Amino acid sequence: MKMFAMLAVSVAALGSTNVFAQSKTRAQVYQELIEAQQNGLNFVTDASYPDVNPAFQGTVEYLKKQAIAKAESANRMAKAASDAAVPGN
Repeated sequence: MKMFAMLAVSVAALGSTNVFAQSKTRAQVYQELIEAQQNGLNFVTDASYPDVNPAFQGTVEYLKKQAIAKAESANRMAKAASDAAVPGN
């Protein structure tokens, strides 16, 4: 009887390990976290969910403008680098 109980517990333990498996990697989850922070989602509070807390609205708008400006700057630099690399320009 004890052997049967031990076997049942071990089978249940082995079968339950796949329940927690996810389709995302750590890197994907980390990237989603960074994007959420850049989009101002770390300024969502329990009282304001799912919107940004009104006290932080100005901060979120400022951070979004900074992120847009940074992306535009990176795009301009990448375009300039690719234009410089192409002979005949």
